[in-house]
Amino acid sequence: MEELQLIEGCKKHDRRSQQIVYQRYARVMYGICLRYSSDADSAQDLLHDGFIKVFAHIPSYEGKGSFEGWMKRVFINLALETIRKDKIKKQYSEDIENLSDIDEIRDDSEDDTAKISETELMKMIQELPQGYRSVFNLYAIEEYSHKEISEALGIAEGTSRSQYIRARLLLQEKVKAYLKRQ
Repeated sequence: MEELQLIEGCKKHDRRSQQIVYQRYARVMYGICLRYSSDADSAQDLLHDGFIKVFAHIPSYEGKGSFEGWMKRVFINLALETIRKDKIKKQYSEDIENLSDIDEIRDDSEDDTAKISETELMKMIQELPQGYRSVFNLYAIEEYSHKEISEALGIAEGTSRSQYIRARLLLQEKVKAYLKRQ
């Protein structure tokens, strides 16, 4: 079934269309949920809630941009709402500048980083405290600016920068510890 037909079917609450959309996109959306959740059960709950929200708000999808991109936005926003509702965030007021991206996590470890699978790195990210994990995902993976993160999470830009740098440092420690065990 073509994507436009599926979207129209979902707008009409057609269960078959919804099932196909779920089967087509669940894996990708679960990856997003996993990045913002502390464990697989929480990620599964977020996935379920996310698809409910997608199907409830699909009439607002206007066909501008990719449907998958629109869905990702819905899931990310839901994850952020969940974080805000649960009030699981720590605030720090340091203002740290000149941050770099996720590749630096691997720079210090030279060629040994090839030993770290994406799954293992994802597990390390999941082990970060909730506030660090959220900021890290939004900045390093979703490519939000610190200003956008501060608005989305209701924190100061300096807090966003601080939590990002702390997340990077924790990940660097985890990578080094992992490589020593290998």
